[in-house]
Amino acid sequence: MTGHVSFHAWRGRELAGGLHLGTGVDEDGLRLVTAVGTRRYVDPHTVAGARDHAWAAWVSPAVTPGHPFTSLVPSWNATTPGDSWLEIEARVSGDGVRWTRWFTLGRWATSADAVAPTSVPGQACAEGAVDTDELLARDGVTWSTYQLRLGLHRGPSSEAVPTVTLAAAVVAHPGEHRVRGVGVSAPRQAQDTASSTGRGRPAVELAVPAYSQQLHGGDHPGLGAGGASWCSPTSTAMVLASWGRGPSEGELAGLAPGVPDRAVVHAARCVFDHAFDGAGNWSFNTAYAARYGVEAFVTRLRSLDEAALFVDAGIPLVASVSFRSEELDGAGYDTSGHLLTLVGFDAAGDVVCNDPASHRLPSNDEVRVVYDRKQLEKAWLDGSGGLVYVIRPVDVPLPAHPAPAEPNW
Repeated sequence: MTGHVSFHAWRGRELAGGLHLGTGVDEDGLRLVTAVGTRRYVDPHTVAGARDHAWAAWVSPAVTPGHPFTSLVPSWNATTPGDSWLEIEARVSGDGVRWTRWFTLGRWATSADAVAPTSVPGQACAEGAVDTDELLARDGVTWSTYQLRLGLHRGPSSEAVPTVTLAAAVVAHPGEHRVRGVGVSAPRQAQDTASSTGRGRPAVELAVPAYSQQLHGGDHPGLGAGGASWCSPTSTAMVLASWGRGPSEGELAGLAPGVPDRAVVHAARCVFDHAFDGAGNWSFNTAYAARYGVEAFVTRLRSLDEAALFVDAGIPLVASVSFRSEELDGAGYDTSGHLLTLVGFDAAGDVVCNDPASHRLPSNDEVRVVYDRKQLEKAWLDGSGGLVYVIRPVDVPLPAHPAPAEPNW
């Protein structure tokens, strides 16, 4: 992508900074220690009605990335046992003095028994607005500084302890339009796409299982448009499986044995955003992945050269793309927003992908495809500003960063 992008994360004991309201930090991360108040929350997506919840909160230090930005996407890795849950918020400022309101970017729990995981539509002010999991500036507005706030909740008499091991955000400028799951319309916005050749590099392909979302195409209509729209959880499940991670047999017990790739269905259920009515919430997908002993976050990369650094480090990526069928040879479909998995590069520098939306046949055998490097890079950078999910075990190092002045991982 052109312009600016940077990423900042607080991991483990780094969460000791900031403002603590009833929270503390130990070797496991940020924890709810003492509730400081009670909140009544009416969950609009369940029949539970109004419930009281005890709460505590953590407010991050202010982050000034050193460049203007118009987009913010958060990430978090957490566990929410029992009836506990999280609310993730952000606020932004153009000068570090005058702040916007706090915008809610997710209400989330490991189990829908606590709250129905959801984004919160209808949030806007004179400077910007929330589009599902992304805070976007209005035309002509740029910001310089942001903060995150995490609300940790549980029942008033509960002893459940929600724990956060990572809180992060990626900010970028210019503010690219959003894309997400198949079938969601978004205007195209041309950019000066970065050019990377990949020449002179040896071929490399990571061992990532191939899952097709099309195997679930007519199933589970209650989860958005059903399996045909599950590009995001299918890609997330593929990367988790490549690390030998994912739901246990106990977690899959409620699914019929004949259901193909049951981990995909489990992921779709758990990342489903009840307000968005789909499984393409970026932040929810990485939060789900982190349940399985990995670190996972959303960021944006500047080129396929940067993506190749991850592949060389053994880390496959989930990438958000948008294109018309004539713009990506071999795809065979149009999409205003789609997620696929980058698993390698061939000797010519073209991109080896596990594309869960292959429309040739509803078969896992049709998922692996090699896309032209220039075409795929354009579909990715123009489509989402280079957005990716990074999912890796904590003992697998991230690649060394080539641009420390504006680190985007």
